[in-house]
Amino acid sequence: MILEIWWVWLAAAAGLAILEMLAPAYVFLGFAIGAAAVGTALWFGLALTWPWLMLVFALVSLVAWLGLRAVLGVRKGQVKVWDRDINED
Repeated sequence: MILEIWWVWLAAAAGLAILEMLAPAYVFLGFAIGAAAVGTALWFGLALTWPWLMLVFALVSLVAWLGLRAVLGVRKGQVKVWDRDINED
């Protein structure tokens, strides 16, 4: 199956990294890190079926996104704190 080939995952990682440059939100970068991790693991000989590869991809992507968010933080102005209701007068 094509999802068990290492270069497919690394190509997907490169595509997601390019997409992150076009739309910076750290989400695509987390997915790119996950795809690169799975591609590298397959390159070194890890033999898993595609459901397990998807699980590893999802977990590594989540950890990468949480790590990026912790290190880089939330951009200023991204979160709006409401201190007054527009319906109150």
